[in-house]
Amino acid sequence: MRVMPAPRKYPPELRERAIRMAVDARRNPTTRDGAIARVADQLGINRETLRNWVTQAEIDDGTRPGTTTDQAHKIAELERENRELKRANAILKSASAFFAAELDRPHSR
Repeated sequence: MRVMPAPRKYPPELRERAIRMAVDARRNPTTRDGAIARVADQLGINRETLRNWVTQAEIDDGTRPGTTTDQAHKIAELERENRELKRANAILKSASAFFAAELDRPHSR
């Protein structure tokens, strides 16, 4: 069984620089072809990682359709809140059923 190495974490400064370089290279018709691969190789970044960063940067800038980073964070936050509310609701339903059963039970005095 082959174990995949953990993803490499790149510093934010390197990420920003790489995105800027790749976007600039893609804007110029003479350097457009292979721009991402060239920049990734120059900076020692995985090509697909840089491609994903550039795509997300274009989405965030509004030049490409898709879910922005801010929207993705907000969606994740709302999904987390929704899970918590569903869990709380299940607890309240369970407690309500328990206490309703207690009220229906005859009590001897």
